[in-house]
Order: sequence, then C-alpha cells, then structure tokens
Amino acid sequence: MKPANLIAIVLLASVSLAHLLRVIFGVQVTVADRLIPMWVSAVAAVVAGGVAFMLWQAARGKPVADREPK
Repeated sequence: MKPANLIAIVLLASVSLAHLLRVIFGVQVTVADRLIPMWVSAVAAVVAGGVAFMLWQAARGKPVADREPK
C-alpha cells in the first residue's frame, strides 16, 4: 500500500468518525452565526466512510466493483 493511499484512508476515516460522533452526541456546530444541521454530518459520515472503504479496497488490490459474489 502506498503511503499516500494510507494517509488518505486514515484522514477520510477520521473525518467520517468525527461526523458520526457529532450525530451520536448531538454536538451543535455554528459557522458564521448559522447552525449546521445534523443531517449534513450524517451524509458526510457516509460519504467519507464510503470513499475511505473504496480506497482501502483498491489499495488491497480488490476494487469493490470487481469482486466476485460469494
């Protein structure tokens, strides 16, 4: 696995975990006097986690789309 792939996987997984924890614990985030809705973090957690998973699969040499069904 290339170091750049590993760094990207770790960063994306960390972002996904942070968004997931925000949703679980109900942490309110305000940016420029605007409250960021929880659904934004839920979507971001799924997207970042999905991309991290796909990068991890590709780095292992088994892209998700190319795997044989069991």
